[in-house]
Amino acid sequence: MLLDIFMGISFALMWGSAFTSARIVVEQAPPLTISALRFLIAGTMAVVIARSLGQSWSLDPKQWRATAIIGLCQNALYLGLFFVGMQWIEASLATILASMLPLLVTLLDRLFFNKRIKLFGIVGLFFGGCGVTLIMGNRISNDVDIRGVISCIIGVFALAAATLAVRGASSNGNILMIVGLQMLIGGVILVIISFLFEDWAIDWTPTLTLAFGYTIIVPGLIATWIWFSLVARIGATEASTF
Repeated sequence: MLLDIFMGISFALMWGSAFTSARIVVEQAPPLTISALRFLIAGTMAVVIARSLGQSWSLDPKQWRATAIIGLCQNALYLGLFFVGMQWIEASLATILASMLPLLVTLLDRLFFNKRIKLFGIVGLFFGGCGVTLIMGNRISNDVDIRGVISCIIGVFALAAATLAVRGASSNGNILMIVGLQMLIGGVILVIISFLFEDWAIDWTPTLTLAFGYTIIVPGLIATWIWFSLVARIGATEASTF
């Protein structure tokens, strides 16, 4: 239990910091293009490290299917849409919108998998729901760009679907390898989309470089590995309460 709590809090801190670094990045670079580059670099790093640790990329069909779903939903849709949305709204508001995740995961898990919620999950959901409701009521106003809000809401629904798919992907181990492969899948999808809709020109200022590097290493590699491990340990609903 203590290890689960430590992992959950560590992930939450890294995950929350990602919105600030992402806001810096999208102010200076095309959001889909920089997201694609981020996932391709982070995914390659994760696969190389996983191979050096003896992990295999020979996944069974169930794992490949789940990994593909995660790559599409978590990286291409969730993170891609949040990067786009943060062109128009502040990082703090995007974080609050993403905090709807445990509520959505619980709803989907109950509807599609008839999942019963444990006491630990109920307590987390209660306080999380109260916090989101309280803060959202004070932040949403007429001057908020609805395009950013809609992008983030669609993105968090995609993240909820990806969270449920993590169980199938990590069921037989090889977690770091799966982290890398799903990032590469998301990166390839975003390369295609960004080629159609964006100019690939990026001005690599020192600020952008630092924020981009932090986004790759901390919330990209470390936090995602902790997230996959936590979902495998305690389940999607309980993990998402963090």
